[in-house]
Amino acid sequence: MSRPKIGVIGSGDVGKRLAGAFAKLGHPVMLGTREPSREDVQAWLKEAGHGARAGTNAEAARFGDIIVLATDWSGTENALRLAGAPNLQGKVLLDVTNPLSYRDGAPPLLAVSGEDSGAERVQRWAPGAKVVKSLNVVNNAQMADPKAFGNPTMFVAGDEGAKKVVEGLLRELGWDDVIDLGGLEGARMLEAMALVWIVHGFRTGKWTHALKMLPAR
Repeated sequence: MSRPKIGVIGSGDVGKRLAGAFAKLGHPVMLGTREPSREDVQAWLKEAGHGARAGTNAEAARFGDIIVLATDWSGTENALRLAGAPNLQGKVLLDVTNPLSYRDGAPPLLAVSGEDSGAERVQRWAPGAKVVKSLNVVNNAQMADPKAFGNPTMFVAGDEGAKKVVEGLLRELGWDDVIDLGGLEGARMLEAMALVWIVHGFRTGKWTHALKMLPAR
């Protein structure tokens, strides 16, 4: 049985890592970028091999049965605009972004907080998509290979039916411990949780840590 096609919007380290991981799992993948001919994108294509391709954000959004949003926050709204709302209509959209506001020499702050979240803004920018927040509380290597870092916990929040699709993708990547935080408003907690991971990284200079929810005894 053929695996669903995945369109990845965002061609930075996170987008390339996830797109490559899904390609290795046998998914047809298109990496979306403003410059498909860019040297690093072409190098990624050679490494990713059969089943991987690159295109514009609109082409990746049209291509994918499932869409992964892996942009820097400052470019997220524009990337979705370039992807085109009709191309995202009715599709599961896995949002792995964090709405960060950077400060010189200090850990970032959340650019969106309180009674809103980055994921909820993504939902407003792509109103026809089924947005799910996940994979935003680890680095890109951990996203694609969690077992190399023990057996950490991953969290999901968003559209009920779409979460089942995302949970399936997470388990393909090796995430055995997945916790459901409810509707998309749960992204407010997940994006704040990412700051815990980030601040610890700033304080220790190490970025291989991950979060684990332990059962009560």
